[in-house]
Amino acid sequence: MTTRPFKVLGIQQVAIGGPSKERLRTLWVDKLGLEVTGNFVSERENVDEDICAMGQGVHRVEVDLMQPIDPDKKPAVHTTPLNHIGLWIDDLPVAVEWLSANGVRFAPGGIRKGAAGHDICFVHPKSNDEFPVAGEGVLIELVQAPPEVVAALGG
Repeated sequence: MTTRPFKVLGIQQVAIGGPSKERLRTLWVDKLGLEVTGNFVSERENVDEDICAMGQGVHRVEVDLMQPIDPDKKPAVHTTPLNHIGLWIDDLPVAVEWLSANGVRFAPGGIRKGAAGHDICFVHPKSNDEFPVAGEGVLIELVQAPPEVVAALGG
């Protein structure tokens, strides 16, 4: 294996799915005090999510509370309560290229803008013959860290 040409800097987000955002908000917003900072709705991704936050500055972590737009369609964001975890990456294109070359399977869609405006892509939860390395049942979002996060956490 060659030297890894990128760094995982920290947790960017945790995404929690359920049939009702309102029930999720009761715990995460009303009881635990997280701040709702935005909302993201995507027919393509079958998701209506509230973007919440804890912490400040480069230590801020998103907690996305997700419900499906249509519970009978895919992706079924509510069927896995811990839907995915997001990791800050210092150089996303380099990471994707290196990981792909080293057998990591990515979900369809490639690098694209995510709900919070950062470039993102997903490591597939299941491996296959061509790409034998995957999330072992966990969807993992790789998120391009902005310059201030790279500067603060990259050292």
